[in-house]
Amino acid sequence: MFTNKHVIIAMIVAPILAVLAWFAVGQFTGEQPQAAQAGKSYPLVEKSNCRYESGACDLENENFKLRLSLQDGLAGPEFLLSASHPLEGVVLAVGPTGDELTPMPMRAVDGQGLTWLIPLDGIPGPEEKIRVVANAESSSFFAEASTTFLQPES
Repeated sequence: MFTNKHVIIAMIVAPILAVLAWFAVGQFTGEQPQAAQAGKSYPLVEKSNCRYESGACDLENENFKLRLSLQDGLAGPEFLLSASHPLEGVVLAVGPTGDELTPMPMRAVDGQGLTWLIPLDGIPGPEEKIRVVANAESSSFFAEASTTFLQPES
């Protein structure tokens, strides 16, 4: 059976063709990314660095990316938000899960709307959540993230 060169070539080529066909079908029939439409809301995905003591939390939806980090300001700790696209406004709330929180507006640091700051009363605890809504090009992007990335390493 394995002495026939045609069988050996077929056994090598068949898996390669199967993998190529799988990718081709995905490209032709898979869901294509859509541009954000004005007036609609889109969720942001909490990336893996939010789930351990990394010092930063990345939130993404396709090519729209936000990065939250904590820095020491003049009056105490403050959140720094960096965006991949210019933002029209950002509101942020920090508190326990399930509580109705009043979001506070962040202020733009640069003239382009890519960097935003908000002062905090203190460093959020491990049981608290961060809720953020960012407006860009008349669309809203929202996320809820854990505060694990802010906790000191033990």
